[in-house]
Amino acid sequence: MMRDAPGEPTIRNDDERDVRDVPDATESTVAAGGSDAAGAPAAGPDPAEAAGTEPTGAADPETGAMGAADAGADADAARPEARLEKAVRAAEQALIEFEIALETFRIEVENFSRLHHQRLGPMYARLDELDAMIAEARAARTGDPEDLRKAREARAMVQPMPGVEELFHDWIDSDGLSAEAAAMLTEQPVRPPKRVRPSDEARKLYRDLVRKAHPDLARDDRERARREEFLTRVNAAYGRGDEPLLRELVEEWAAGPAPKAPPLSESEELYARLDWLSHRKEMLTLVAKELEESAIGAMLRMAPDDPDRLLEEIAEQLLAEVSGRETELARLVQ
Repeated sequence: MMRDAPGEPTIRNDDERDVRDVPDATESTVAAGGSDAAGAPAAGPDPAEAAGTEPTGAADPETGAMGAADAGADADAARPEARLEKAVRAAEQALIEFEIALETFRIEVENFSRLHHQRLGPMYARLDELDAMIAEARAARTGDPEDLRKAREARAMVQPMPGVEELFHDWIDSDGLSAEAAAMLTEQPVRPPKRVRPSDEARKLYRDLVRKAHPDLARDDRERARREEFLTRVNAAYGRGDEPLLRELVEEWAAGPAPKAPPLSESEELYARLDWLSHRKEMLTLVAKELEESAIGAMLRMAPDDPDRLLEEIAEQLLAEVSGRETELARLVQ
């Protein structure tokens, strides 16, 4: 069934579970470094230990090993990043559950859309045909220009003309016919593309760049890949005779590769992960909203437990409309 979470679009989930929200980075920030509500300091040492009392089991090597493991676990839990790491793990699990629920709903919408088209598509097509025939019969009776216009529009809905792009493919764009297309349509010879002749300065810049950035000068695969990508842009600029761009590429190569970013601390990595999870959740929420607000999604929300029955009800309504249109058409043509 579908459940509404506060502030979020609902999605279907076969497991019948509510999807938890991914914690915001701000909430995790408080969770990571906050003290208790009263701001009280941590409890002090045990009085027995302060008095020098030997811990129980210290003389036993096995017991002593267990005590060391417990101490290590306590130390790990006391790390400043421990609570933040726990929040990240919880956010990851919540996001996984949300994605599962969203994908489940997406498949339901897709399947229902297919069934809707298969079962009801012919009825919609029949209605469009009847509407066109009724409009044409009415126009033939009245001869009114307005009725004639409506008849043409109704027929166009049944037999839509192909779009201009489908007819001309790449021959036409927002600026009109291309020069080659215009030449072909007017039976004029098609002119070859204008040859680009780079200037002497462009040739000089190109040669210098190739000498400096050639991949054979690389000392490892990573450097070779960088050089190959750079020379691809150099060749493209030279092929167009783009001297200003070649100058920019000269400056780019002289500046060298971008410096590596310093490694992040553990806390920075965890905060970055939380931020990514939050943005991912926002994006998926928009996808879920679009699915729910679509025509098929809205229909599914009307009958989440029995969508087949909803199709039957719509089919009954369409059959009644078809019957009414056929009666109207018979009255006009008799």
